[in-house]
Amino acid sequence: MPFGGLGEIGMNCLAIVQDNDALVVDCGISFDSRGLGVDIICPKFEALGALNVVGVFLTHGHEDHIGALPYFLRSFDVPIWGTAYTVGLVRQRRDEHEVLEYARLHTVVPRDRITVGPFDVEPIRVTHSIADATALAIRTKIGTVIHTGDFKFDETPPDEEYFDEARLSELGDEGVALLMSDSTNVDTLVPVGSEAGVGIALEPIVRATKGAVIVAQFASNVHRLKMLGDIALKTDRNLFLFGRSLQKHARVGRDTGYLKWPSSLVLPNDQASSLDKSRVLAIASGTQAEANAALSRLARDDYPLLKLNELDAVVMSARIIPGNEPEVFNILNQFLRRQIAVHTWLTDRGVHVSGHASRPEQQRMLELVRPRAFIPLHGTLHHLRSHADVAKKAGVPHTTVLENGDMATVYEDNAAITIRRTPRAFAAGKRYFLATHEVPDAVLREREQLAREGLIVMIARIDDDRLLMGPIDINFRGIAVDDLAGDLREAITREATEALKAMPTELCTPGTISDVLRQAARRAASALLGHKPEVLVRLRA
Repeated sequence: MPFGGLGEIGMNCLAIVQDNDALVVDCGISFDSRGLGVDIICPKFEALGALNVVGVFLTHGHEDHIGALPYFLRSFDVPIWGTAYTVGLVRQRRDEHEVLEYARLHTVVPRDRITVGPFDVEPIRVTHSIADATALAIRTKIGTVIHTGDFKFDETPPDEEYFDEARLSELGDEGVALLMSDSTNVDTLVPVGSEAGVGIALEPIVRATKGAVIVAQFASNVHRLKMLGDIALKTDRNLFLFGRSLQKHARVGRDTGYLKWPSSLVLPNDQASSLDKSRVLAIASGTQAEANAALSRLARDDYPLLKLNELDAVVMSARIIPGNEPEVFNILNQFLRRQIAVHTWLTDRGVHVSGHASRPEQQRMLELVRPRAFIPLHGTLHHLRSHADVAKKAGVPHTTVLENGDMATVYEDNAAITIRRTPRAFAAGKRYFLATHEVPDAVLREREQLAREGLIVMIARIDDDRLLMGPIDINFRGIAVDDLAGDLREAITREATEALKAMPTELCTPGTISDVLRQAARRAASALLGHKPEVLVRLRA
């Protein structure tokens, strides 16, 4: 049962159900780009209410895999399993979400087998753009189900935690009923490359820059944090972490042993402006042009901790999430206009590599596991269908493509596996949150309407007989009236006056008067502007 991540990028979450017992794999969020005051989006979990949820197993610690846990735990008090780094990231959120104070968190080690209700779960080491990432081998009554999580084949991982191909091959030999695997990078036709290569590309840029170097990256990429720390030591620079998320991941990295930085390497951010710029190597959050993030503020030159000039350099060591290109390139152009050197994947290929398997790597996974059935995960419908085609060409007997809200049932009949797809088997949906408070769908619809059409505010004074006293006070918000403002006020007043005169006296209640004034304003605006803004009416005695 997929609750997120199928038919979209992000918000990865699904449930594996055996009889009436459900094991949830990952519990992620996504982010809203509509500008409607929503911080995060998480799945609706109502469909799990009819099942016995036995626990949550996390593949790794990216927000699109763990971020919805606080909201999930409000309804389901169940144990959670993950590797040390993943659990460490969940614990770091306890100051933001009280429910995490009481969460039953369990740390697992790859190749250990954990009993979770009727399921036997074995995490298996994979490489990804975050530490401690795993696939999961889940033993069920119809056979072994493998969920790859997010992965790529990195032959030289900076943390020396190597992809456990041997274990996956062993499981393939034993027989795998179903493989579910990451589809994000299916359109990339060559291997994405090793994370270690990014360090090789970044070091000469740092050495060649006379001033400060700002490296923008995803905070969760602790491998890159480690390499930048090594580069700082080699080039006699100090590290600065511009962004709370970076500081959080650095704390978890130290606590779990992934970052063994000397205490003198990272300095407080308020010392950046006083240090010789040739000693500054700063890592900044905000790779997707978030308005208040460090990178955007540095581009606008309103970041008080460090001011940049033509001797400095900015490195975009991250991919641009599809849809964010205009905003990100606007940020980079602001640096360029100030003669600040900018290095991106487009100009310096090595400064970023993806953490997701390319098509050849996806095929390699299929060849290792040799499943009898396949469901692609994590991607838009295009990604999922393309990945399903890869599986068919690899000889997988049964494949199906699901989206959020679909349900696949896997049956066993003399070792044959079939998948029946039941469209919209449960109510798929999303919940929207501002900080810890849910924003109802109706409120978001109102905000969208206000953004599209604008707002007219009418204040009318009525006497005891509910007749107008004087002119109506009319104000416009978010409406491009320009020279038409006077004409629109006159038209609204005329429509409103005529509508009130036509009202029977017995119907003149505050509610009906407000409704008549609102409809009159919308008619007048439609005739003059061609659209109907929202109207807010206030009556005063």
